[in-house]
Amino acid sequence: MSGIIRVYKRNDEGALEFREAWFDEDYSQFVMNHGVVGHQSKTDETDVADASAAERLMDAFAVQCAEDGYAEIPDEEQFWVVAQYALKTKDGTDRDRYLEEKAKDALISHLAWRGLGIVDRSEFSDAKLNIFCLTPDVNKAVNAIKVCIRGEDLDFTKLSIGAAPYGETSFKLKHSPKPANSFSL
Repeated sequence: MSGIIRVYKRNDEGALEFREAWFDEDYSQFVMNHGVVGHQSKTDETDVADASAAERLMDAFAVQCAEDGYAEIPDEEQFWVVAQYALKTKDGTDRDRYLEEKAKDALISHLAWRGLGIVDRSEFSDAKLNIFCLTPDVNKAVNAIKVCIRGEDLDFTKLSIGAAPYGETSFKLKHSPKPANSFSL
């Protein structure tokens, strides 16, 4: 099984739209998710007999998306958005690891259902927790992260957000709980 197919295109008004599909083995369903990037998507599920039937649906989905002008966005054309928490200790505590898991889980779901990309990884470094998100739209991802973290009650007052084009290491500050001019990992 090929995992997930995630493709994008600009509509006539210039808005970025997305479509994605995957096979949910737990429920034996082919799932399609689609909408305008940054907005809650619509989801359609189709019951399938087995993995080979799902694979045929995935292939048909990929062909239809290509015919409709949708394509994958290469990583090099996307952006890193990093949700960062200041920590009280250099390496983090058990509570910080709990925050890491809760925040990652919340962001994975929140970003995915809005076509805003993926949570790639997280790391503890120099008294900071960094959660790296790869996204096609920086500003919508930053707003979504703020809404998600605040809505999940995950220490919003300690959240900073930085962004950079893929492949660059100099991040620009996008959100900070206190006056600041820079963002560093």
